[in-house]
Amino acid sequence: MTLLKINPQDTVAVALHPMGAGETLTVGEQEITALENIPQGHKIALKDISEGEKIYKYGFPIGFATADIKVGGWVHTQNLKTTLKDNLEYTFTPNRVPFPVDAKERTFQGYPRKKGKPGVRNEIWIVPLVGCVNANSQVIVEEAKKQFGHLPNIDGIFALTHPLGCSQLGDDHKSTQQILANLVNHPNAAGVMVFGLGCENNYMAQFKEVLGEWDDERVRFLVAQEVEDEIEEGVKLIGELAEYASQFKRQTFDAKELIIGLKCGGSDGFSGLTANPLVGALSDLHLASGGSSILTEVPEMFGAEQILMDRAADEKIFEDIVHLINDFKDYYNAHNQPIYENPSPGNKEGGISSLEDKSLGCVQKGGVATVVDVIPYGGQVTKQGLTVLSGPGNDLIACTALAAAGCHIVLFTTGRGNPMGSVIPTVKVATNTPLATKKANWIDFNAGQLIDGVPMSELAENFFEYLIGVASGDKTKAEDLGAKDLTIFKRGVTL
Repeated sequence: MTLLKINPQDTVAVALHPMGAGETLTVGEQEITALENIPQGHKIALKDISEGEKIYKYGFPIGFATADIKVGGWVHTQNLKTTLKDNLEYTFTPNRVPFPVDAKERTFQGYPRKKGKPGVRNEIWIVPLVGCVNANSQVIVEEAKKQFGHLPNIDGIFALTHPLGCSQLGDDHKSTQQILANLVNHPNAAGVMVFGLGCENNYMAQFKEVLGEWDDERVRFLVAQEVEDEIEEGVKLIGELAEYASQFKRQTFDAKELIIGLKCGGSDGFSGLTANPLVGALSDLHLASGGSSILTEVPEMFGAEQILMDRAADEKIFEDIVHLINDFKDYYNAHNQPIYENPSPGNKEGGISSLEDKSLGCVQKGGVATVVDVIPYGGQVTKQGLTVLSGPGNDLIACTALAAAGCHIVLFTTGRGNPMGSVIPTVKVATNTPLATKKANWIDFNAGQLIDGVPMSELAENFFEYLIGVASGDKTKAEDLGAKDLTIFKRGVTL
């Protein structure tokens, strides 16, 4: 089978392999002859579609035809346009379904913490308060690795560099502080050195107020302008933190302690067929056993938001999702930017034709779970189940927000490939086997096995076992590359 009709209502099918003009294939009981070359992952018309008529995929409209399309024709951006508009009125029509899986006990080997969740890594982090000390942070890290890298149970020493922390106003200033404070408290860090310059807006005394209580054994502070040699002093503090961190050893924890982030980047026509549904299936398995998952990238919910709204735990959660969606639309309008600029050029090349097309695949990462909470950017998960987090679709910003919200690991689906890694382990899930083969140095797990005939139930169990391995210390490909990217959302002006 090289053509896939996803839903009985669909008026297009997806080419699982490239089709040549004149090639005839069967979809169900229907024979379809391609009128032109159809690239892999792209759509072919299953019926004559008139100009102005809605086009269906996943059982939902993904846009309307801008010209007449004959059966067998290539359906893409040249003849399909989004139907999406500005802020909409929504109705709460609950459509919650029971989990399709039973609870199953799983465990992982993690690091105990004095407070809160266990960690899946035992790392030492330098958290700069301002970008001005980024270079100094890296020098301290390199020297600390030489002196203390041999200590047992230390999974790495890293500087979480970023360009912000000064010349910011209002919500941007507060967001930067909150994201950094959340990372200081992250369980994957056994020890943290907070590193300031001394004259930045995000100065140490104010940041400590945002941080709240801290453990003096686990968190140390350094202001570069207040010491003669910040490199020497920084290396000394990292040494003390490394001695403290080395006492922690992995022990067995229930996998329900894990908080998993759900993200996609560089989507293609297979994203909604393989990788995103696989991540959704894993999330359902995890939640059924008492775990927690977080779904973000709000702009890539546009066009599929009603699906999430219908799965809201109650009417208040429904209203929170409505505000989440419309607030992001208002953000675009306030900057005089088009709301529906998505999909990206890479998405289009991979077979995604409209934002509805992308979003209907994107939200599948949340499985079929009930949405139990909605949290703001910079917020942290507080409830067991599926939480929706406010944040943009940008890969680095979204992954940082997931880490700051409390995620131990991010599951990152991709149809185009991406080498990035966030401050927490970032598992790259390929949508297709050719990508997994070509970029084996980037890809951790191949969801393209679904197209190759592996059943979803079997692959989801295999994927969960892989995840347990990562939680227990197996490195991801991004970790092998040394990627530790931190990017903070910036909305406003810079002084």
